[in-house]
Amino acid sequence: MMKRRLVLQAAAATLGGPALAAASPRPVTLLVPWPAGGATDISMRVLAESAGRHLGQTVLIENRPGAAGTMAMPVLQQAAPDGCTLAQLPQTVLRAPWTQKVLWDPLRDVTPILQISGYTFGVLVPAASDLRSFDDVLAWGKAHPGRLTVGTNGMGTTPHVVMDQLMQQRGIEWLHVPYKGTAEQMVAVASGQLMVGVNSTGFAPFVDNGQLRLLATFGDRRSRRWPQAPTLLELGHGIVAMSPYGIAGPRGLPADLLDRLHKAFKAALFDPAHLAEISKYDQEPAYLGPQEYTRALHDAYWREKAVVERLGLGRG
Repeated sequence: MMKRRLVLQAAAATLGGPALAAASPRPVTLLVPWPAGGATDISMRVLAESAGRHLGQTVLIENRPGAAGTMAMPVLQQAAPDGCTLAQLPQTVLRAPWTQKVLWDPLRDVTPILQISGYTFGVLVPAASDLRSFDDVLAWGKAHPGRLTVGTNGMGTTPHVVMDQLMQQRGIEWLHVPYKGTAEQMVAVASGQLMVGVNSTGFAPFVDNGQLRLLATFGDRRSRRWPQAPTLLELGHGIVAMSPYGIAGPRGLPADLLDRLHKAFKAALFDPAHLAEISKYDQEPAYLGPQEYTRALHDAYWREKAVVERLGLGRG
């Protein structure tokens, strides 16, 4: 009888399919579409370490930088729905299909697991810059057509889209310089290679150590960490942007596996170590569960279409 029970258990393990992969000793790979060493990469590593403890599996970070944060999508699209390949899902994956031809679909090809947080974006200049306010930046750009150099974290990212909107509205010719990540871009601004940098709060160390001056933020209210910087909204530009992000798996993730991953990453999200890490960058939890996150992604996808069409950034 004991021998028969062991045979049945072995057969069940063999035939169990993706749902049993959660119990596999294989590590989970979490794709992060930004360079190693940046704010998002570091916070994702803290999140992964905590989630791994709850899953009983190692969660490894694999960086896939470039293409404005969309390089994880082709990998996720081709991955098996066994819970061993996940990805951070930035806002740019919802915008890219409207601005360029891609072979993946951000709604069809993913299983949303949870929303984590959103970013505080800021406009920065070197500490020694003569540009003392955001209005100074716009005025200088207007007076010197084609000479204002502005770096962002990539073509089609939220900083790029916001700056493009503001420049178009005022007829300002400017030079956009895209970077793959925050740290490289901030070094370029601090060293004077760029006049202006626009990015998420991976800029924090550069502001705190006095290398950069923060001129404005994109939130609906002033940052608690840098209350001296006004928002674009209060400056009269009518723009609020925080680019929420989360974690997703491949299409077809089984319900029991989705539930297991969701519980582990939710616990990791609210782990004090992770909360402390994202607070360094003026971020707070913006938790949504699988169903709510799915609806939020769907709504944001169609809002991005309207933004792209308004700015004339569509692929035509």
